[in-house]
Amino acid sequence: MNILIVGPSWVGDMVMAQTLFVCLKQRHPDCQIDVLAPEWSRPILERMPEVRQALSFPLGHGVLDLATRRKVAQGLRGQYEQAILLPNSLKSALVPFFAGIPKRTGWKGEMRYGLLNDLRKLDKQRYPLMIERFMALAFEPDAELPQPYPQPRLQIDEVSRAAALAKFGLELDRPVLVLCPGAEFGEAKRWPSEHYAAVADAKIRAGWQVWLFGSKKDHPVGEAIRDELIPGLQEEAINLCGETSLAEAIDLMSCATAVVSNDSGLMHVAAALNRPLVAVYGSTSPQFTPPLADQVEIVRLGLECSPCFDRTCRFGHYNCLRDLHPQPVLDALQRLAGDPLADPLPLVH
Repeated sequence: MNILIVGPSWVGDMVMAQTLFVCLKQRHPDCQIDVLAPEWSRPILERMPEVRQALSFPLGHGVLDLATRRKVAQGLRGQYEQAILLPNSLKSALVPFFAGIPKRTGWKGEMRYGLLNDLRKLDKQRYPLMIERFMALAFEPDAELPQPYPQPRLQIDEVSRAAALAKFGLELDRPVLVLCPGAEFGEAKRWPSEHYAAVADAKIRAGWQVWLFGSKKDHPVGEAIRDELIPGLQEEAINLCGETSLAEAIDLMSCATAVVSNDSGLMHVAAALNRPLVAVYGSTSPQFTPPLADQVEIVRLGLECSPCFDRTCRFGHYNCLRDLHPQPVLDALQRLAGDPLADPLPLVH
């Protein structure tokens, strides 16, 4: 049985989609899973053993371009028994329809009647978590989801990891604290740079090194964190935001002794790498898309005005993040990772 998955458009969602792939493999052990998704997602999908191949979708988010969609569909015709759509948009349903895939499964979304012939109506109370909404599409309507839920797990190739370490001149002679200070969603997800700097300062003084990860637009935030550190400590914080490919970032993050991250795609990557993780929440809630791993602590204030899910603070104060001081994060790091210099932990997994 060959199954085509139309994948989501965000890093974190793509990581969480692995829960669906696991359920499909449990239900149909011999099935072959291909994922049609943006090219950026290839490094994530290539690290998922359940996925046979990543198929690059050439159009950007929100672009209709019917001619290109028909051309993509033509190359898929006759290859799949089922398509499962994770986005809820009408556009995402066009390629499986044009390709004539016999069974086309997805949640009721933007007027997709006819495009999907296995159309599900979402009960948000029954499936409050995003992974539940993904997993449910592997089963018949109203089926009970198997417990315990699978957790995303990315597999790392030691050769590519060694190449990334060599490329950036990184050593594993000291514990590694990874900081992920960016968030594509908006400012209301970003813990202040001075708070990140305070955590970096404390861990560097304790003998750790700090690696910062994010996109090119996060590079200034990484520099702001480094600028808060005094000379002598600043050199122990390496700003890799925008310097690495996503594949390199994933491989290097697998070396982390611990990670501190905003609610972001890289937070889900860190969880899928099973790294001890402190997740900082402000405007959003862990009740919908929590990091899925065992070694996780969530730090949030839970103010009356949060979660608001706004990209920018409607009151202009961002107190849900500004008033969340570094000490609770440092305490969480201590509980998760202890003191690896006194009681050495394996740095590479």
